[in-house]
Amino acid sequence: QVYPVESGGGSVQAGGSLRLSCVVSVSDYALYNLGWFRQLPGKEREGVAAFNSAGTTIYATSAKGRFTISQDNAKNTLYLQMNSLKPEDTGMYYCAAEGRSLASWSILFQQYYNYWGQGTQVTVSS
Repeated sequence: QVYPVESGGGSVQAGGSLRLSCVVSVSDYALYNLGWFRQLPGKEREGVAAFNSAGTTIYATSAKGRFTISQDNAKNTLYLQMNSLKPEDTGMYYCAAEGRSLASWSILFQQYYNYWGQGTQVTVSS
């Protein structure tokens, strides 16, 4: 089993920043596709940013220019730096992992991921 564990959520004012972390407890971390997803109030879960196992990075339009995905392979840790946060960013953020090779076009679609963290709440006030 793969057990992603997210942390770093919290409450900030609009324009503020948060850095989310996700520890993925696998021995072959570098082989995994890794992504950040979120579920906003009243909406379906959506992809935010992701790496595939080849190192390709994809961002959702809503994240471009504000969010940065990165990772530390030595620590089995994925990060999401979120700047210029907006109230519409409020929601539950999830880390996901998938061991199969995924094409870059697929890595922001939740159905391609088998392993999910418990989520961390992000709240942005006006």
